[in-house]
Amino acid sequence: MTGVALATVGVVTPVGETVRRALPAVGASGTPVIGPSVGDGRDEGSGTADRSDAGRGDAGRGDGKQGERRAGKPVPCDPDRLIAEIALANAGGGAVLDLAEGCTYLLTADLGGAGLPAITTPIILTGGRNTTIERAAAVDQFRILAVTTGGELTLNQLTITGGHAAEGGGGIFVNTGGVLTVNHSVVHRNIADILGGGIANNGTARVSHSSVERNIGNQRGGGIFSAGPLELVQSHVRGNIADLGGGVFASDSGVTVQGGSIADNWAQSVGGLFVSGGIGTVTGTRIIRNTSHSDGGGVRVGLGGQLTLRWVRLTGNTALSGLAGGLFVEGDIGGGSYVVIEDSIIKDNTAMAAAGGGIFNAGQTVVRRTRILGNRADRGGGIHNSGTVSLAATKVVDNLAVTDGGGVVNDGGTVDLNTATGTIVIKNRPNNCVDVAGCAG
Repeated sequence: MTGVALATVGVVTPVGETVRRALPAVGASGTPVIGPSVGDGRDEGSGTADRSDAGRGDAGRGDGKQGERRAGKPVPCDPDRLIAEIALANAGGGAVLDLAEGCTYLLTADLGGAGLPAITTPIILTGGRNTTIERAAAVDQFRILAVTTGGELTLNQLTITGGHAAEGGGGIFVNTGGVLTVNHSVVHRNIADILGGGIANNGTARVSHSSVERNIGNQRGGGIFSAGPLELVQSHVRGNIADLGGGVFASDSGVTVQGGSIADNWAQSVGGLFVSGGIGTVTGTRIIRNTSHSDGGGVRVGLGGQLTLRWVRLTGNTALSGLAGGLFVEGDIGGGSYVVIEDSIIKDNTAMAAAGGGIFNAGQTVVRRTRILGNRADRGGGIHNSGTVSLAATKVVDNLAVTDGGGVVNDGGTVDLNTATGTIVIKNRPNNCVDVAGCAG
């Protein structure tokens, strides 16, 4: 068994996670030499700013619905009092704590790897306008919060910032058997030297109407690393940096994304979302403007992984020197990964140094009622296939290849256009298809 033990809270990452492997170089400070240019939240082509309420809203609205503020025990603007109240809550079987509005609880001491006592019981921390929990500058490095086995932590309307963990979870770490719920909150500017700059989850995590942004996970999962069930609801993962999986790295686990965005993240490999095994579902989400130095600008599905994309905008992502500007579906002799794409737009993604501007498929992919438009690559501007691809009622239009196959390139695999369903492959340059039965030109 391989893994990294987080000794301070008794954690071992799941089987198969060899996180201390050799990785491409990063800068002396731990930050990659090249970073993302974080956008202002504008969706491509929309011309309007993203006015999501992520990180804002009334405290205590755990499911994003209207509700009354939960009446908890007030905690004055004093970090020592917050530490004491959490310790009392752990000893007493849990508590609801109301933190002071307009207060920064500045943490200065390392309490076993975190700035606050590890959460061992059900505890709700509710903030308000401009309530922040932050690690002070020029003190020892530690994360902000850790949730141990049996602990259940809910954060409402809080900002978690400045954490720095030597291993996993720069902002928040969730141990196996722990539960984290983040509502109307912001997790930003945290660093993990290995996994999950913002959040590392080995238990169960749900992030709702919140933002995970500008975090650094030096190896995997700049915004979030998850080896347990993860749910993102109307939330934004943006401007994060990692070696592998700039936005979200889901390792052999289930991940569900509903609405929100995965945007402006950067990685050596896989800028946006990496589903490394396990099962993922993404619905109504914008995966936009992510950048990978090598393969997989937007999304990558690892061997054995399954991913469903519905009503997704996969747009403006870039693989600078590798395969798959938009979506990379891995494969092997047994078929590899499985992807279903429905009612989506795959547009303006780029892999100019290699193949598969929109999609690079080596596994098994089904595309229904989707538009693949304006993507660019050296070969296979729209789709490059060496596995099995089935298209139904799908338009592959106005894509560009520098070398060959502006629309679809089939490289020893199988492509079924299902033209009777209304699939069209037209107006691609320099040609529409290479070695695809039933495709003209």
